[in-house]
Amino acid sequence: LQAIDNYLRPLNYRIVSNETQAVYYAGFCEMNRDARSQLMNQFKDIISSLLPLLEWLQLIQETQGRESTLTAGDYIRLSEIITRVEDNQSLQQRLNQLSSDRFFNCKSDSIDLQLKQIFRRLKEHGYVRQPNAGQQIFIATGKIDYLIDAIRFIRDEEHLPVEDMPPVQQELL
Repeated sequence: LQAIDNYLRPLNYRIVSNETQAVYYAGFCEMNRDARSQLMNQFKDIISSLLPLLEWLQLIQETQGRESTLTAGDYIRLSEIITRVEDNQSLQQRLNQLSSDRFFNCKSDSIDLQLKQIFRRLKEHGYVRQPNAGQQIFIATGKIDYLIDAIRFIRDEEHLPVEDMPPVQQELL
């Protein structure tokens, strides 16, 4: 890791890990203006997709009968989710609401098509990967852990302002 850190340092990055050291990602060495701007954009992306992603995580947890949150490396079999959602009216309603969210943007009433669209969008955003395109089996990526860490950070530090400089009010005309 030290060799990677040395390579990334001129770019103002370093390797950091989550609390369990199961996921590693690039973090900033120094929080300068450019780094703060990039970080703000990342948080805006997370916040804009936060509610649908949280609802999706909860749906997966319920349909798989999991007690713990989804984490990097966990397998998700679409056929199992479809079966459980088809057998439960409450899950169908939640899936309808979730799939119509603008993050997933699905207009279909079909459970199969709704879930495929949701997983297509999750794949596009890097939350899951599909090792074999011929099979509807997905693997959660480290971005899930990053999202959960970001949620914990927001929850724990919600009393802190995200920006350290107050906005400048424009002169009224």
